[in-house]
Amino acid sequence: MEFLFSVIRMASPLLFASMGGLFSERAGVINIALEAFMLIGAFTGAVVTLLTGSPYLGFAAAAGAGALFALLFAACVIHGRANQVVAGTAMNLLALGFIPFALKYLYDTSGGTPAIPMAARFQTFPLWMAALASIGTWLILNKTPFGLWVSIAGERPEAVDAAGLSVRKVRYSAVLLSGALSALGGATLSLCLSSGYSRNMVAGRGFMALAALILGKWRPAYAVAGCLFFGLMEALQIRLQSVDLSGGVGIPPQFIVVIPYLATILVLAGFIGHSRAPKALGVPFDKA
Repeated sequence: MEFLFSVIRMASPLLFASMGGLFSERAGVINIALEAFMLIGAFTGAVVTLLTGSPYLGFAAAAGAGALFALLFAACVIHGRANQVVAGTAMNLLALGFIPFALKYLYDTSGGTPAIPMAARFQTFPLWMAALASIGTWLILNKTPFGLWVSIAGERPEAVDAAGLSVRKVRYSAVLLSGALSALGGATLSLCLSSGYSRNMVAGRGFMALAALILGKWRPAYAVAGCLFFGLMEALQIRLQSVDLSGGVGIPPQFIVVIPYLATILVLAGFIGHSRAPKALGVPFDKA
């Protein structure tokens, strides 16, 4: 039971980011900036919690910061028509460069924030919110008019335009949702799974979340299964670190730490060719 809870804890940040990525990619915008949104969310959540003493305010502020950061990304790729992969990479680099600068200014260190007191940290709240975000994503994409237009914008954007709606507005909304949800995944790391923000704490989880939604064929339920699989791999490597597997040979602990990343590569290598992405994914829309 303890191990199952550990799996859910490890999967929760991935669930937020993967659900966020689904909105963006189903609308036709490639989003490898999930890592950046998680970084911004983890940092903002920790800073606001330290300032106010309320993890709930920190959680909400993280979502707002993620949405603002996503707005910059959306402006580049939707209005600016920048290459979406290049722009996403630039956002990741921007987050990696901005946060140490902000830490130096706020706390005179680039390593991380001060520790958040236990009383101002979450225990299970983000885990429940991750579950609600997953259910909400499925309901929105499958049962609401907005979800329908998001899906059509990623398959046949000209049909959205013909219906009198703005493809740009639909895609902007989807990308902003993506930023807010992904940032909540980052805040889960700093406010629940850790005691503040520290350098490299996101550690590629944005890319794992992206891998989960590709593995899930851009469908919420399958993406959840992918996140739980990667959560299992993370929980497993944590458990194995406390077990002596060397048998006197001296296996470096780095081999155990790399398990989730190796699983990501193997899963993508096996499934990416069998997944059909939205037809207009990565294609800028030119209004006639």
